[in-house]
Amino acid sequence: MTSADNTVVALNRNAILLVLALGTFILGLSEFSMMPMLPLISETFATTPSQSGYAISAYAIGVVVGAPILMLTTANMKKRYALMIFLILMFIANGLSAIATSLEQLIAFRFLSGLPHGAYFGAAILLAADIAPQNKRASYMSKVFMGLTIATIVGVPIVTLVGQNLSWRYCLAGASILALVAFICVYFFVPKIANNQPSNLLNEFSVLKNKLVWSILGIVIIGFGGVFCLYTYIADTILMVTKTPAYTISIAMIMFGVGCTIGNYVLGKAADRSALNTTGLALIGSIVFAFAYVNASYNINLLYAVIFFIGCSVGLATLIQSLLMDVSPNGHAMIGALVQCAFNTANAIGPWVGGIAIANGAMPNQTGYVAAALFVGGFIMWVISYLQMNKKQTPLTPSTV
Repeated sequence: MTSADNTVVALNRNAILLVLALGTFILGLSEFSMMPMLPLISETFATTPSQSGYAISAYAIGVVVGAPILMLTTANMKKRYALMIFLILMFIANGLSAIATSLEQLIAFRFLSGLPHGAYFGAAILLAADIAPQNKRASYMSKVFMGLTIATIVGVPIVTLVGQNLSWRYCLAGASILALVAFICVYFFVPKIANNQPSNLLNEFSVLKNKLVWSILGIVIIGFGGVFCLYTYIADTILMVTKTPAYTISIAMIMFGVGCTIGNYVLGKAADRSALNTTGLALIGSIVFAFAYVNASYNINLLYAVIFFIGCSVGLATLIQSLLMDVSPNGHAMIGALVQCAFNTANAIGPWVGGIAIANGAMPNQTGYVAAALFVGGFIMWVISYLQMNKKQTPLTPSTV
């Protein structure tokens, strides 16, 4: 950054982070609110829940397709302009989704809605890292991610009520309007900061040759699948095993969201000192609570507590991003894209393997064993990464030692 850039950023760091978090809040709202609204969509279009579920899959596919394409094509663009492009895409795609006249149209528009998801996350987190003071990079990135975690606590319950009492269309229209508000905020509050490291395609694709990058991504692809495995079947666990009223599902979801927010903050602070060690400890904790989930499900209060701590593990997201930026000085645009692809792959793997277990006779709470196995797999990938770092004597920045 130039000296002028530094002056602007020093005055507006909090405002910049708040604006960036608004964007991730919109993404969380747009992605997670579709799940409780599936019955409403099925009713609107006279389709089965499984057919309506394609709208969720289409969004995830859009993320995987859009993240690398948009991140690479905007790699040398000032982050301010890239973010504005992504927000306009979010405004248009969510708006179109709100007025879809058929399920096929909704699926197509949800695919379009997913395209800027990973790119916005990647650009916002990289900008947060650029403006962070020394040794504060991980916590700054966690503040951007905080928008999504708050969406799980506040946004999703609110839009669920709106959808149930008015229409699911209002929810997507609201996300569209918020994207326009965020666009205006970026225009006024995010300065024209030059990229610290000009990029080229050769540097970006060279990241793919780094074995350490792939082992760290493996922590996400395998380990983070444990989070999604449990999250997907929380409602079934409560109804079939805990056997408490349906409203307790909403409380459990709120506990998960609170855990996400607190875990994101605490792990981000810890990662400023040691992202590597914090990641390993968080994975061990996740294994313990995944096993605890099985027996805790017979008591709703114990289940709330375990779900809270499982939610805390979502804070691993910014730790992984920080680790990848440490081990690969170049190709940060590609890294941002790969991280988003990895999380969406985990989002597919977790529910899939949990569903296989249930289809073979397991009770919903026994997905805790499946999740624990996935977390163990993530921990193994962490050990491999740790050993590779020591073997290669990878220089570690203060955020990783």
